[in-house]
Formats: sequence, structure tokens, C-alpha cells
Amino acid sequence: MKILFDQGTPVPLRRYLSGHQVSTAYEKGWHNLSNGELLRTTEEAGYQLLITTDQNLRYQQNLRERKVAIIVLLSTSWPRIQLHIDQINNMVNIISEGGYAEIPI
Repeated sequence: MKILFDQGTPVPLRRYLSGHQVSTAYEKGWHNLSNGELLRTTEEAGYQLLITTDQNLRYQQNLRERKVAIIVLLSTSWPRIQLHIDQINNMVNIISEGGYAEIPI
């Protein structure tokens, strides 16, 4: 699966998503895009999943027509996120196109 990490998503998480192609918004030069532009650009580039820590995304954007799945991590703390690697991996493996999930951390 082609995965994009939004700003705020801890990069070390990438090591735990083996078997997936992971990029960051910063690496792609997309870190200054607004949420709507980022979602559009992510889909146009063929990403299937966006992992973010932006808890307001679902309130700021109409996600109904989106093809990219979104997982929201409810923390930016890498030590806390690291304790939930199995839960994150499970969600990455089951989320469907256009899906939305929040992982409480």
C-alpha cells in the first residue's frame, strides 16, 4: 500500500509498516499544502492511505467523496504511539478505500 504521513506523524512509525511504501508530506514538498489541497494531491499521486495526527480534519473537510483512506492518530507523541504499533498495523491492513478511522492513544 502507498502511504503518506502528514505533518505531525512521527517518522519512526515508518519502520513498523513493512511491506508498504511510506512517504512523508515533507519529503514530497507538500508540507505547506492546506488540508483540502493535501487530500487532493495525495489522491492524484496514487496514495491509498494518509496517516495524520490532525484531529480536526474530519470537521474541516468533506471526506465522503474521498478515495484515500485516512487514519488519525490521536497523539503526536512517539513514545505513546509506539505502544500502539499493533493496533496501527491492524488498522492499516483492514481499512478500505475512502475509510476513516481514529486510533485513541
